[in-house]
Amino acid sequence: MIVEVPRWTNAKMEICKEEPFNPIKQDIKKGRLRYVRNCFPHHGYIWNYGAFPQTWEDPASQHAETKARGDNDPLDVCEIGEQVGYVGQVKQVKVLGIMALLDEGETDWKVLVVDVQDPLASKLNDIEDVERHLPGLVRATNEWFRIYKIPDGKPENQFAFSGEAKNKKYAAEIIHECHEAWRRLITGGSPAKTAEYEISIRNIAVENSPGHVRPHDPSYTSLPPDSRKPPAPIDPAISKWFYISSAQV
Repeated sequence: MIVEVPRWTNAKMEICKEEPFNPIKQDIKKGRLRYVRNCFPHHGYIWNYGAFPQTWEDPASQHAETKARGDNDPLDVCEIGEQVGYVGQVKQVKVLGIMALLDEGETDWKVLVVDVQDPLASKLNDIEDVERHLPGLVRATNEWFRIYKIPDGKPENQFAFSGEAKNKKYAAEIIHECHEAWRRLITGGSPAKTAEYEISIRNIAVENSPGHVRPHDPSYTSLPPDSRKPPAPIDPAISKWFYISSAQV
């Protein structure tokens, strides 16, 4: 997986699929940087949050069980190990299970995984192991996704399967489906541009892709270098707690 948001942080960092080579950037809405709110008792994101590269939730494909189309993003990943990651970190992980969030009418899968280097990794092999060794984490994950948009004036999110986390086998099938959707996208089998979206498939790794460029191509070599600047200060209001009355106990 690629870590987009380290645990306990609030900035909504994500792979920018619209820009060449898909950099990780902080999302902007209505001209403002986006942050998730602290919905008591959760602070920021409660896992290392990120995505599986080479996956795509196809918005033209309706899942047979969720009855909703894909959300046009890479497959989201919640890494539950004890180490706090960093933006852009690549982690080798074990897949444990999956939840199906229904976000504004779209299927938005959330894969639960653990870093293979985590001290508990050898004991975590499927979704029931998470409840056994990390009691309350699956329930907290469900609650977090249900309520995290409420402080911004949006309704509580819904889940398919009544919020149940499906097992490792089911998760692996979804990952395979989303990888095949990505393969069709990157090789031109699915459109990268429609009336609803436009995705940059420019890359240096997939040689049979219409978007493939050589590493010495000016569009790649002209990318700005890392500035090494320290993070800008964050508005103290981002640290505010929100108490959600609909949160289930």
